[in-house]
Amino acid sequence: MKQTARIFKALADETRLRILALLIAEGELCVCKIMAALQLPQSTVSRHLAYLKNTGWLHDRREGVWMHYSVDEQGSAFHGGMIDFLRTRLAALPTAVSDLERLATCTDSDMCA
Repeated sequence: MKQTARIFKALADETRLRILALLIAEGELCVCKIMAALQLPQSTVSRHLAYLKNTGWLHDRREGVWMHYSVDEQGSAFHGGMIDFLRTRLAALPTAVSDLERLATCTDSDMCA
């Protein structure tokens, strides 16, 4: 029961929901692109990414000096059901739409090069 409470607690923050919305929509993103889309500093984004990873929501991989994150869809059945729910609900939120629009404008930039 404690683990389930931690999973829900991870969703109780607007920034973490925004990150999940981006990753659910895009698949995988590096930290710099998440920062650009959310217009938040690296320290804030990294703290929330670590929280989501530690509660089983995210998978990470290193490519050179860059960390890339994606939703861990191979996790528990509980996470899988929640991801399906979040996929439909988060995509309709105005903030998530704005974040995705900002991401689209920075995707071709060289901010992560």
